[in-house]
Amino acid sequence: MRFTSYEFLGFLVLLFPLYYLVPKKWQWGVLLAASYLFYAFAGWDCILFILLTTLSSYGVACWIGWRASAEETYLACHREEMDKERRKAYKAKEKKRRFHILLLGLVFNFGILAVLKYTGFAMSGFNQILNVIGQGTLEIPDLLLPMGISFYTFQTMGYLIDVYRAKTKVERNPARLALFTAFFPQLVQGPISRHSDLAEQLYMPHSFDRKEFIFGLQRILWGYFKKLVIADRILIAMKTLLADPEEYRGGYVVMLILLYSVEIYADFTGGIDITIGIAQALGMKLRENFNRPFSSHSTKEYWNRWHITMGSWFTDYVFYPLSVCKPMMKLSKWSRAHLGNSLGKRVPVYLATTVTWFLTGLWHGAGANFIVWGLLNCLVILVSQELEPLYARFRRRFPNLSSSNGYGKFMAVRTFLLMGLIRSLDCYRNVGTTFRLWGSMLTVWNWGELPKGMLRLGLGVADYVIILGGCLIMASVSVMSAKRGLRERLYQHPVLSWVLCGGLLIAVLLLGAYGIGYDASQFIYDQF
Repeated sequence: MRFTSYEFLGFLVLLFPLYYLVPKKWQWGVLLAASYLFYAFAGWDCILFILLTTLSSYGVACWIGWRASAEETYLACHREEMDKERRKAYKAKEKKRRFHILLLGLVFNFGILAVLKYTGFAMSGFNQILNVIGQGTLEIPDLLLPMGISFYTFQTMGYLIDVYRAKTKVERNPARLALFTAFFPQLVQGPISRHSDLAEQLYMPHSFDRKEFIFGLQRILWGYFKKLVIADRILIAMKTLLADPEEYRGGYVVMLILLYSVEIYADFTGGIDITIGIAQALGMKLRENFNRPFSSHSTKEYWNRWHITMGSWFTDYVFYPLSVCKPMMKLSKWSRAHLGNSLGKRVPVYLATTVTWFLTGLWHGAGANFIVWGLLNCLVILVSQELEPLYARFRRRFPNLSSSNGYGKFMAVRTFLLMGLIRSLDCYRNVGTTFRLWGSMLTVWNWGELPKGMLRLGLGVADYVIILGGCLIMASVSVMSAKRGLRERLYQHPVLSWVLCGGLLIAVLLLGAYGIGYDASQFIYDQF
């Protein structure tokens, strides 16, 4: 069931009143049933895999909790006969046991994700090797890829790790854990919530709050505006540009970078707006996933503002544990001894950063282009870190320039274009083709034909005017939303608030990229 389908709108129309009409103690049960009904539209066979993740995580978490409880009981009963060293040794032994239990759960669930999502990619690479040595190729199986498997797997594995770290309590009710795993607004494209942030909200009773419900509906409408009016309209031109990449070189590559940057932002943030809006209408608050990323002055800052919950997941559950694990500590010691303190201390950090970005790229998709995308982001961040002393010297030498508004805008534009350039790997998919087209921006000077050429991409002048107007509205809302209390002030002026909502609704109905035979595209991140 797509967010852009009539079925989904009907689904929400039935869910909202039912949720608030049932006895409050059954509200979470309504959400669980609604979530599995929503997921069933993706295919009943997909439910098997989300159930496997839920039940295995439930068992592993309870097992870890039982071991932790047994440790506390044992230590309490033997407090007098155990000295400090024996207690420390016993705790270390028990922690190792719990880690092995956690590892069992992680390997099982990430194994499911790896087999379903990456088998084809791995076998394609293996077939290339077989071709080189003159051997026959293997048939690549067509495996099912359940909707949102990357999101619900990462969210639930984060729960397991937090249980192991004693940062969240074990959920003793398997049905409640099933709701946390399958909460339907998040299944399509996140955000990736933490159990400590979301679980209590899911299970607690909620009374109807008119203001929060209206705010939720407004945000849903805003999300549809970004998706249907802007993103799906740009998609028409993107399909033309990508149908024959070699034909659209030079200036067209720059045009693709600009268009796709706007499309993915409108698409992804639009979906997140719908998700957060649904949760808010149900009385819940999800973590924000974006914070004005196109105003970032550096790649590192950009990734602190874009897809925030994914970045924090990789930071907390991959980068930090990898940075302080025993093998990395040994490598750090060896590096300092053999490479000098200055270079040696960088080796573990840079290695952990590289592994984290490699996995981030792989998470985004099963393809060499995504791996290269991740490693290029890593390279830019590491180079920027090495150049930081030079940047600091520049800021000291030219304090007025570096603190000026114009220089800040220059840095934001520079970061926007750099991120757009790297992101084009997502469009062309083939790494070699992408690099050739990057080179064409310097060798093919066809800027003069762009004004007419843009009208051959399936869009007319009116479409570009709508896109430009939509971008201006998005930018204005982004700037104004940074001011605290904006929606509260609008709520105090209901006429103005409803006029704005009515304008958005009319824009979605009249300006949405529908057309004859239109089939609303799924959100970009639904592939993960």
